[in-house]
Amino acid sequence: MSSPTPEHSGQFALLKQRRFAPYFWVQFLNAGNDNLFKFPLIILITYQLQLNWLPASQAGLVVNALFILPYVFFSATSGQLADKLEKHKLMRFVKSLEIAIMALAAWGYLTTQVPVLLLCVLLMGLHSTLFGPVKYAYLPQQLNERELMGGNGMVEMGTFVAILLGQVAGGLLIAVPEVGARNVAIACLLTAVLGRLLAQSIPPCPATDPQLKINWNPFTETWRNLKLAREVPVVFRSLLGISWMWFFGAVYLSNFPAFAKEVLHGDEQVATVLLVMFSLGIGVGSLLCEKLSRQQVEIGLVPIGAIGMTLFSVDLYFASRGLSTKPDLMGMAAFFSHSEHWRVLADLGLLALFTGLYSVPMYALIQLRSQPTHRARIIAANNILNALFMIASSLLAGVLMGQAGLSIPELFLAVGLANLAVSLYVFIRVPEYLQRFAAIMRGYQD
Repeated sequence: MSSPTPEHSGQFALLKQRRFAPYFWVQFLNAGNDNLFKFPLIILITYQLQLNWLPASQAGLVVNALFILPYVFFSATSGQLADKLEKHKLMRFVKSLEIAIMALAAWGYLTTQVPVLLLCVLLMGLHSTLFGPVKYAYLPQQLNERELMGGNGMVEMGTFVAILLGQVAGGLLIAVPEVGARNVAIACLLTAVLGRLLAQSIPPCPATDPQLKINWNPFTETWRNLKLAREVPVVFRSLLGISWMWFFGAVYLSNFPAFAKEVLHGDEQVATVLLVMFSLGIGVGSLLCEKLSRQQVEIGLVPIGAIGMTLFSVDLYFASRGLSTKPDLMGMAAFFSHSEHWRVLADLGLLALFTGLYSVPMYALIQLRSQPTHRARIIAANNILNALFMIASSLLAGVLMGQAGLSIPELFLAVGLANLAVSLYVFIRVPEYLQRFAAIMRGYQD
């Protein structure tokens, strides 16, 4: 960890410093390019091609499943590599790998080779799997404790904004008649090249366990990493808490198109508005963490986040009932003309804001409390849990809506109430969360 700066002037000041700025933009472009590549592929299969072997209705499921798959099998290895190797060199290698994958993807787009593009989805999942542990293990070596919450908040905000921009840009590019695929190919390749150029400016970041012997068995290594995390209960519970956050968020993100069409009676523009609102909410909540925590790693924000996530999930259910209907789907202008829709958007934005308050302190705590020698391996174990929780989220949502007959608002209500139960479990098992929450409340009263 770097020595404290004489005066910490806030998280945005980090964007002017070499120890953070190149890294921030590299991870920003990383998240953006994932979606700049994937989302147009889903649109291409869904609207522009007729494939007998891949139905349009399954395109999103297949693409997202292929992307997540490497997290399950390669996260354990990537965590070891991030502990064993110098982090700046590993990030540069990963970005060079991205250029090669995007070159292959460009050929796939230009020749409409869908199998090649699906292979590139799998490879981009592997690329992001390698990047994940080093992305979070880098921060505590470059930032001091007073900067850690702000730095994580910036990364979380940047990730969700990049996802949003990548999807919007990808959707616009692929929709251009005749040259849409070419535009996507060029944009993805240029983004990868820019990311690699920025990675060259990331400052040296030494290995934390250079003598580590790599265990190539992902299953035994994952189990070993989880055992390491269990040695510090607050770290292990934070891993579970972050994975639950991804479970919770996946329910909303995966159902936005159907929610917009079937419940709000809106078109694709309305679905995009929901995604924008959710992404901005996460970003604002993430940035607020530094201010509310007074530049400390403050896990007392986690109960505040959990309360807000449940409260606005429940209110979203009530706000979604009895909405006005029209025979045709509404566009953006018509949607905003109905006052009841503003409550839906407010609930969604505030729900996301509190999700940011919930997640950022947990990431910072894991970085701070994990032993430096195996910090990246614990983060890798967390990535595996995140992937498994997201898969479970999709399966459970399908069962609840298919077999149990829940509507989408009822699904949102169910996951909001489940959030309350999960959060109470975590807080009871690790009382430190509630103790710090009480301290924050006393501080506000004073």
